[in-house]
Amino acid sequence: MSRKRFWIATGGLATVLMACPARTPAPPVTPPPLQVPPGCEKSQTGTYHHADNPAFRYLGEDDGGTLTLAVTRAREQREAAPDAGTTVNIVLHRTPEGFVGNTQATTFTPGGIACPVLFPTEAVRCDDQGLTLRSVASTALDEDCRPAPQGPAPTWKEQRLLRGEPAQAPDAGTPDAP
Repeated sequence: MSRKRFWIATGGLATVLMACPARTPAPPVTPPPLQVPPGCEKSQTGTYHHADNPAFRYLGEDDGGTLTLAVTRAREQREAAPDAGTTVNIVLHRTPEGFVGNTQATTFTPGGIACPVLFPTEAVRCDDQGLTLRSVASTALDEDCRPAPQGPAPTWKEQRLLRGEPAQAPDAGTPDAP
């Protein structure tokens, strides 16, 4: 009889387990689609120069999600050097809100204090010739490197970066003293 009880118990247990409702798996989480200007979904890796001042050069590295542009300034008879001794980088991320990020730079207060700043920046156009960026061009800071309570509002400006080396000699600005 113990064998009979074993099979009855096993059958009862199987019936109970089969009667339990199965859990439905949660639907997969899909991230919202990226909203970048046409052409900006492609890799933007490469060298660029500023359309209005070819002395400003940009080295772009793109991993498919983030574009980093390191800014340099070319000098006559010399290799490109960091811009005015300060590091300037543009970092843009492909997101559902656009191809957005910031320009990381150093600016100075009226008293001469160096302040690291982040200027909001976005790519508004990507094509075979280059990139068009829109960025805050200037802002007012107090002596503690905080946004000044008074002063002009931040101004936005578009900048066109062209692929490759410029066709003409760069405007290297004022020559260095001999």
